[in-house]
Amino acid sequence: MAYGLAMQAEEINAVINRRGWLKSAGLVGAGSFLAGTHATAAEKKSVRKSVRGAVRKSVRGVVFMVSDGMSPGVLSLAEAYSQLTRQRTTQWWQLLNNPSAARGLMDTASANSLVTDSAAASSAWGGGQRVNNGSINVNPNGKEITPIAALLRKKNAAIGLVTTATVTHATPAGFAASIASRGDEQLIAPQYLDRVDIILGGGSGYFDPKQRSDRRDLAGDFKKSGYQVVSDRYALLASKSPKLLGTFSKGHLPFSIDRDHDAAIAASVPNLAEMTQAALSRFLTDDKPFLLQVEGARIDHAAHLNDIGALLGDQLAFDDAVAAVLTMTAKHDDILVVVTSDHGNSNPGLNGMGDGYKESNQHFKNIARFKASHERVFGEWNAKPNGDAETIGSLVAEHLGFDLKKSEAEALIAILHKENVVEWNQQLEKPEGLLGQFAGNHTGIGWTGTTHTSDPTLLSAIGPQASRFSGIIRNSDVFGHLMELLG
Repeated sequence: MAYGLAMQAEEINAVINRRGWLKSAGLVGAGSFLAGTHATAAEKKSVRKSVRGAVRKSVRGVVFMVSDGMSPGVLSLAEAYSQLTRQRTTQWWQLLNNPSAARGLMDTASANSLVTDSAAASSAWGGGQRVNNGSINVNPNGKEITPIAALLRKKNAAIGLVTTATVTHATPAGFAASIASRGDEQLIAPQYLDRVDIILGGGSGYFDPKQRSDRRDLAGDFKKSGYQVVSDRYALLASKSPKLLGTFSKGHLPFSIDRDHDAAIAASVPNLAEMTQAALSRFLTDDKPFLLQVEGARIDHAAHLNDIGALLGDQLAFDDAVAAVLTMTAKHDDILVVVTSDHGNSNPGLNGMGDGYKESNQHFKNIARFKASHERVFGEWNAKPNGDAETIGSLVAEHLGFDLKKSEAEALIAILHKENVVEWNQQLEKPEGLLGQFAGNHTGIGWTGTTHTSDPTLLSAIGPQASRFSGIIRNSDVFGHLMELLG
């Protein structure tokens, strides 16, 4: 009885939410509006036909693209950087200027905080409820929520997850798994078996019996279930299998800036566009419904590191994936493409530099001199037996193209050695925060901190029923839209 009442309440809320969307789109009350006009019968019939078409236009597949941790200001930085380094615009910038595309903002809060983490954000999309930070499709009362991948499988839909993080990381997991703690990636991996058709990214360790605590040969189980298991770029590009498990590193994939400056990495690790093309090409070959999530995960990681070179490199790599999707779906009028972010991170922005801000452009151009991520800089420093101020200074000059002042190098060494350094912003009182500030003296880029922010994120959509994603969209409402479109 209680279950029946709960179901009734959910159905009523769904109708109310649906009616609210129709009203916001100007589709509720169209008949009464027409009745009060002097339109001809033919004109009234035409409007009613358009209304029905706007509501019922068939959607066979959805490509849901996530620039993880992208603060709103990153879009303009990426556009300027693309023009500087590639002499061309970005696809997302063009999409915002496309009259056929819907534009909106995502309300990103979680159940217990105005500032969400990726687990709660993706759970809102993939489960339809706001959960506490750190949980994946488990509500605040501890009840598991069935993820959208499991629901759509019952409708014979194909599911794909593509990411530059571990494939079991929070954002992909929010669409296909339920777990109380996002850190239990070993427990997330088995939930993908026979639930997700295409799985591409990092995280080979979670499928390897030598690295799993339970010694389960999970990669072997995927093979037995008909998946081709691949571990390098060549095997991915050569594969013809309709079901794929591709993990191209033990952990996250390398930052694009490191991949692009290392021929060995570039040869063995696919970029986001290549993985996206591999997944989408399989879904476009038949009439089966599908949901493909594509995540540029390391944009978020770069923001945590206050690393503008790595951030913009991965943002442009994500934009290349957007370009690939728009090209591949251009002749398919039944595919909806949604491009957004789950939350902001550290809010990078270009500050005015010099008298009358005349030096701002030149400072920004210095980002193009970066040849490695901050992650690599700190990694190489840690690998040296007796790293001192001179050592860190040499690494910064080699990889980032600027010279640290002696006091800056000494401050970095002190904080790397866990010594106290005077910094009034406690979030920046860490190596990544200090290096980000020192780099900002040369690039003009400032950061508010090293953590996620509460800003609404940018949202664009193009294709059938794209107008569902116009205006302010609550993150948990995405689930209902996807289910109505595909279910």
